[in-house]
Amino acid sequence: MAVARFGRQVKRPGGFCIKMTAVAILGLCFIFVWSMFSSSSSSVTTRIESFDNIGAPPGSRNTRVNIPAAQSSIKGEDEKKFNGSVTLSAHEHKSEKKDQKEVANVKKEKGKKKLPEKVSKEKHGSEESESEDSEKEKEDEDEEREVVDGKEEALNDEGEVNGEETGGEGALIVSLDQESEEKLEDDGGESEERGKKRYKIKGPLFDPKAHYHWKLCSTRSKHNYIPCIDMEITTGRLQYRHTERSCPRTEPMCLVPLPRDGYGRPVPWPDSKVKILYKNVQHPKLAAFIKEHSWVMESGEYLTFPQNQSELRGGILHYLESIEEMVPDIEWGKNIRVVLDIGCTDSAFGASLLDKDVLALALGLKDDLVDLAQVAIERGFPALVSPFGNRRLPFPSGVFDAIHCGGCTIPWHSNGGKHLLEMNRILRPGGYFVLSTKHDSFEDEEVMSKLAASICWNILAHKTDEVSDVGVKIYQKPDSNDIYKLRRKKYPPLCKENDNPDAAWYVPVRTCLHAIPSAIEQHGTEWPEEWPKRLERYPDWLSDKDKLVADTKHWKAIVEKSYLTGLGIDWSNIRNVMDMKAIYGGFAAALSQQKVWVMNVVPVHTPDTLPFIFERGLVGTYHDWCESFGTYPRSYDLLHVDHLFSRLKNRCKQPVSIVVEMDRLLRPGGWTIIREKVEILEPLEGILKSLHWEIRMTYAQGKEGILCAQKTMWRP
Repeated sequence: MAVARFGRQVKRPGGFCIKMTAVAILGLCFIFVWSMFSSSSSSVTTRIESFDNIGAPPGSRNTRVNIPAAQSSIKGEDEKKFNGSVTLSAHEHKSEKKDQKEVANVKKEKGKKKLPEKVSKEKHGSEESESEDSEKEKEDEDEEREVVDGKEEALNDEGEVNGEETGGEGALIVSLDQESEEKLEDDGGESEERGKKRYKIKGPLFDPKAHYHWKLCSTRSKHNYIPCIDMEITTGRLQYRHTERSCPRTEPMCLVPLPRDGYGRPVPWPDSKVKILYKNVQHPKLAAFIKEHSWVMESGEYLTFPQNQSELRGGILHYLESIEEMVPDIEWGKNIRVVLDIGCTDSAFGASLLDKDVLALALGLKDDLVDLAQVAIERGFPALVSPFGNRRLPFPSGVFDAIHCGGCTIPWHSNGGKHLLEMNRILRPGGYFVLSTKHDSFEDEEVMSKLAASICWNILAHKTDEVSDVGVKIYQKPDSNDIYKLRRKKYPPLCKENDNPDAAWYVPVRTCLHAIPSAIEQHGTEWPEEWPKRLERYPDWLSDKDKLVADTKHWKAIVEKSYLTGLGIDWSNIRNVMDMKAIYGGFAAALSQQKVWVMNVVPVHTPDTLPFIFERGLVGTYHDWCESFGTYPRSYDLLHVDHLFSRLKNRCKQPVSIVVEMDRLLRPGGWTIIREKVEILEPLEGILKSLHWEIRMTYAQGKEGILCAQKTMWRP
């Protein structure tokens, strides 16, 4: 009826205007439809035909493989040079993988940057077009997701791999195993944070049009700046002190300067065990410390560490052997794998245990006394900086096989013994607490004995070693709740059932005892297998072992076929590694045969998988990447970032501050491997270039990409 009425109006006088109006409307509709289905013709991120080719790059380790975008790939451009190295043309990659299946990846977005095109075969084009609408709905939902009190109200996908598997082992590298990871992420997970965070970010995570102008941080701690720990206070005169985590109100957007005397390339492992460059860790208190201690000496431009020398007379090896003699069940490297060393003063303890296949994580307390955590990190030993006061340490409950306190200054018996109760929380049921002191007072010893008895710790051995002149006590935590019921005095009381013992991010230490796990679905009910069997053993309390098996195979294939051979990284210069978003620790497990150690970071807003990472004999910590990490600048040789940025869109005020923090953590010459959505990698590459990082390699396939970059010595 409406069409007939419109036709009669056209025949009337003045119908010409109506005709022109109709033509104009049809033309606008055509333009709108055309713009919706057209794809972008430009892209910052370059790409190759398949992720498989990462495993076999041309040339030496310094070669950058940088493939032109899809448009130039079709034309088959000739070889080009970039930064003095040869790059492959897309034609060469096509000849290697002629049978590679390709999928069109057209992303329809309004008012947002579009993804680059990917040439596809016709039979896959129809399949993609059918799924575009559902993908668009998912992406629109991502814009509105929030995080409240550390729990995501809606969890976004970790990014799918758009494309079909090519079969064989190569397909495992193409697939990022997103299905299993998404299921894990969507399980939720408990975490506690300080305050409520509601940051809505409209549009892309990083503004592609933004220009960055960097400046150096102007703080009293200068080249050793740790933003959430180093505080400057004014009490008559400006003073400098260290506190528990208290981060600046706005995330730091400045770059930490290099040491005053310059920065030298770190001594590679294993030579760094015996010497490091003094100028890389130099500070006034360290100079005074060296003059008073014989286990570390200044020799020219180096600090040297004589073998078997320590604070203890008789050497560290004698000390470790005496502990095994006192308690034969302590078998370093077998029964005991993961150890926490409280108070980082003498890194000889961790160095000697490393030779016994023990992973000792040194906890630098960063008080006003000299802190040698930076020295331990420079030597290539695991270390974390975390003042120990009123809050829980950033670890889950019952994960350390043993805790060692050699001459640490912590007053264990003060404030109701809350510090010892925190040790009880993180110590594995049946685990060992080794306390060694010089010339303890009778009063302190008596108070400590009463406190240990109140929490049912059994004193296995107490001996004063004649050689080292050190009194050693070895306590053992109970492995069941039966002994708690036999206490005459119920102090400290048992914690309430709703007190999550694994919650550790800005959670105060409570003067109560957590019950020993007894249910089969709880971690800590049984002692792990001996090392190295525990690395591949999947305990009964894991609900879905299939995910773990897939994760392990996934990262093993990627590390062996891509990271170790295909990214141009000289792994002989890599020792300190951080996985900024660890899930099951599969990346660290895949590197277990390499001469590296990995700090597995589990973000506080993701499911809590850190207990299992410790169960495997690895180390890690909780962290919120909207804040600064607890370590010194220039601590790590390699940062691994797997879909972290896409998870932080509505958490951080300034997501760019995460890149600034990565610049602080990474050593000059250090590397970063970032796996992300292409829409995030494009502007991220520009940010890294503004920091004068060298983009060594970029790959993209469909909506997913990999970026490999190397930090330079540049400072503004």
